[in-house]
Amino acid sequence: MISICLFLGLHQILGPINLSNAASLLWHAYKSLPSPSNQVNWAGFYTLDQTSPPSRPQLILGPFQGKVACQTIAFGRGVCGTAAAEARTQLVADVDAFPGHIACDGDSRSEIVVPISIDVGGEGDEKKKKVVAIIDVDCAAVGGFDDIDRVWLERLAELIAGACDWPQF
Repeated sequence: MISICLFLGLHQILGPINLSNAASLLWHAYKSLPSPSNQVNWAGFYTLDQTSPPSRPQLILGPFQGKVACQTIAFGRGVCGTAAAEARTQLVADVDAFPGHIACDGDSRSEIVVPISIDVGGEGDEKKKKVVAIIDVDCAAVGGFDDIDRVWLERLAELIAGACDWPQF
């Protein structure tokens, strides 16, 4: 899928175009795989809400494939908000066991959320990063994701981080 993203032009700087194509690619790539991967029921993005105060950051719904979704998610709330607040991938085998899980789609049983971070200053070990979006993929099967998904989605997040015209912070 990384190769397809490069082929389709994720070098374009326009974020909505890149995120829309990437959401479609995620959806169709997972649907083409054997079970449980083909039971993905939501794939897409949430982006940092530029209108939210720094003391209360939140994510807003971005391009996606799947059922209607939550429009805003506060940092620290649910799987997506936790990934954004901690700037760390959340690989959740059973969403019912995740404290504070937000059930936008009651069919979801597992979820992986990967932060997309950009450099905002600093040098070397002092480099500062900021979460500007997250990749969110839900599955209707418990244990729908593993470390292989984590590795490749984190690579995709790095590609997208450098390929979009994120607002300046």
